[in-house]
Amino acid sequence: MLGKFFKKPADDMGGRVPPGQSLTARFPVLTYGPAQHYDAAEVVVRITGLAGEKTFTWADLLALPQATLTYDIHCVTHWSKLDTEWTGVRVTDLMEHIQLDPAATYVMQHSVGGYTTNLSLADFTRPENLLAHTFNGEPLTAEHGGPLRLVVPHLYFWKSAKWLTGLEFMAADQPGFWEKNGYHMRGDPWAEQRYDDD
Repeated sequence: MLGKFFKKPADDMGGRVPPGQSLTARFPVLTYGPAQHYDAAEVVVRITGLAGEKTFTWADLLALPQATLTYDIHCVTHWSKLDTEWTGVRVTDLMEHIQLDPAATYVMQHSVGGYTTNLSLADFTRPENLLAHTFNGEPLTAEHGGPLRLVVPHLYFWKSAKWLTGLEFMAADQPGFWEKNGYHMRGDPWAEQRYDDD
């Protein structure tokens, strides 16, 4: 299986491949539970917690500046995929429309189906992060989180919630779904923060 779909890099390719990762040209689908299928017109992202309550519809998101970025992504299950292209709204552009309480230091992502995952505010507001709707020039498929997912490329990919429905700002860190089930609270690939004892 490793030789057919995944390839161990000879080195870290100039710092692009974290330790313990294999390269793939495919885009493996890993999801807890079934893929969520719904129309883009049904997308709603609710802002709650330590922020002014606000709702972004699909039309609202498309009316914001759109960015296309290319970066490498890394899964906690040991695969990495290089040079992936995503289009969507930069988190930094979204944050210009959110009234944040100064006490907010973390954010919980909420998804269709009840999935959650946590991020520090510093990890969430990096300029490369996107609310993405397009992958390699095509609308993001349901299997990969379409119509809308967060993309946080500097952390393991479980931190990039599929089927995004909400952002809850918090004063303290709280575990999301996988974090409650043994995954690391942050998930830095270069530090191999896979599990809660790493």
